[in-house]
Amino acid sequence: MDIQQQLELTKEAARSLVKLSEEKCAKVISEIADALIANADKIVAENAKDLSRMSKEDPKYDRLLLNKERIEGIAADTRKVSTLPAPYGEVIEERTLPNGLLLKKVRVPLGVVGVIYEARPNVTVDVASLCLRSGNAVVLKGGSDANDSNVAMVEIMHEVLRRNGLDENLIQLLPAGREAATALMNAVGYIDVLIPRGSRGLIDSVRQQAKVPVIETGAGVVHTYFDKDGDLKIATDIVCNAKTRRVSVCNALDCMIIHSARLSELTKVAEPLKEKGVGIYADERAYDALKDFYTPDLLHHASAEDFGREFLSMNMAIKTVDSIDEALEHIYRYGLKHSESIVTENEEAALRFVNEVDAACCYVNVSTAFTDGAQFGLGAEIGISTQKLHARGPMALKELTSYKWQIFGHGQTRK
Repeated sequence: MDIQQQLELTKEAARSLVKLSEEKCAKVISEIADALIANADKIVAENAKDLSRMSKEDPKYDRLLLNKERIEGIAADTRKVSTLPAPYGEVIEERTLPNGLLLKKVRVPLGVVGVIYEARPNVTVDVASLCLRSGNAVVLKGGSDANDSNVAMVEIMHEVLRRNGLDENLIQLLPAGREAATALMNAVGYIDVLIPRGSRGLIDSVRQQAKVPVIETGAGVVHTYFDKDGDLKIATDIVCNAKTRRVSVCNALDCMIIHSARLSELTKVAEPLKEKGVGIYADERAYDALKDFYTPDLLHHASAEDFGREFLSMNMAIKTVDSIDEALEHIYRYGLKHSESIVTENEEAALRFVNEVDAACCYVNVSTAFTDGAQFGLGAEIGISTQKLHARGPMALKELTSYKWQIFGHGQTRK
């Protein structure tokens, strides 16, 4: 079957979702979660084929890795999605005009959602479950690095769909090559919205080439600012967690900004980073504060390129500032509008930060690791939108819908 046929089949299959009850949809998604666990050995075996083609030193290796624990986590997120109320059909607004017309603004599915992503096989299930629950069909285009894993999980989901009398083309997986990506970006009339999820390069490429509507997600240059009035223990815990919890994800810390008044305490903030082997690219003042303490092989002089860099590894930058204004300016210049955090006990500074920083998620005394649909209570997520049109932040069920106006009357005509 060629790509054009796949797109046509998914567009046609999407029409059937309007007849699918909310209860049966929940049942199907729950069964997908059960099937993932039941077939965990098969998924791990196929994932091992993908892993064998990638160096363990590659930052994407951790994203690609699946084991039984991670599959159980994916299944748990999927099951959570099945318990959430379906958003379509919700009446957002309702009013009666003086002429008797009843207007309803009703939430509806987007239609067919296309997703291009890299070596993150968990995205395959996250996206499929969210799209089904929100009444959308989905066309997936994963990277070649994760193709065996993706094929295995889509086959499992197809079996569940067939068992429940549903069209398996509601979840479509395109070939892993570039030809499929090009076809998806040009699928006018077949794809209602295209969501790239991955590196900055992937997102930029899709935005520049796509002829269908695009929602940007994923890439982030993430900062945590340790203010002059910040709590030392909170800063130490947050910086370590945001940097080392999982380095390959888009909410991982890339740059710590520290007020010069706290430089004398930088060694304390850096101590757990040292223990975990984090490489630091520090500006001159931060370097001087760390040079007699930090592991020499892990401490480097920062270059201009190290600020505004998404590391996706066990490395980070440190920038010293003399005021919150300088910190805000640095984030404005280098941030990608994803996730930013401030550590401060000063209410005025905290309010300035959340009001002035232009990012999807702004934190006060919290690790940026929480930028995640499941952590926000949304179930799994399709990605973190860094733009302002339609959706921003974790994209879950409601973000996969639009709306339409329904107008009821009794013979009214317009003069």
